[in-house]
Amino acid sequence: MTQSLEDYLEMVSFLSDEGEVRVTDIAARLSVSKPSVLTALRILEEQGYLDHERYRTVTLTQKGVIRAMEIRDRHSLLTNFLQEVVGVSGETAEKDACKMEHLLSEETLKKIRILVKAKKKSA
Repeated sequence: MTQSLEDYLEMVSFLSDEGEVRVTDIAARLSVSKPSVLTALRILEEQGYLDHERYRTVTLTQKGVIRAMEIRDRHSLLTNFLQEVVGVSGETAEKDACKMEHLLSEETLKKIRILVKAKKKSA
């Protein structure tokens, strides 16, 4: 899955936490056009991650929920790592985590997870 599609899936998941998800909500939160959202949703639907009926709400499938939670977990892990271990501000940690979450290997993420756990135990 591309970085862009991961961002769309993650945003659908976040918006689902707040209630119904509409194309306009996704476009507004990601600062993209509605046609861009529709293109991404079509691909994600074809891959089995969500359901979307034109002019209706967007819902994650079970496969989509699982994948979105994996993405959100990586994001949260990296945000915590940057704030708690590295010591950057919350705003910087959030922005940098968004960039890093798509690029790091599973091996690196496992090592970061160990560092974050160690930091929490020593605190």
